[in-house]
Amino acid sequence: MKHLRALIIILVLLLVVIVAVQNHPALSTQVQFKLDLKFWSGQTAPLSLYFVAVISFLIGILIAGLYGAVERFRLRREIKTLVRQGKQKDEELNTLRNLPVTSEAVPNQEGVELP
Repeated sequence: MKHLRALIIILVLLLVVIVAVQNHPALSTQVQFKLDLKFWSGQTAPLSLYFVAVISFLIGILIAGLYGAVERFRLRREIKTLVRQGKQKDEELNTLRNLPVTSEAVPNQEGVELP
């Protein structure tokens, strides 16, 4: 499984390199982002599309990582709750197992309680 994962990672990286080399002139172009609001306007410095792509990728990784961390903490809390409930159920079961059985409370074969 480790070898398969490494092979997939190598293939993806190779694909990224091939796309970057074949599209070098297009990805090297400079772009500027502008924002014009009624009360404020701004403009970025010229950025290459390589830089924009890498920053977008890193922001996506950050968002996915934060979502994964939140989900992991939620699942840990749920696991703790379920383990606690399981322990309570085990204790309840053990106390019920240790209760004495009386003949008055146990019905016989016909469903009639014994004297």
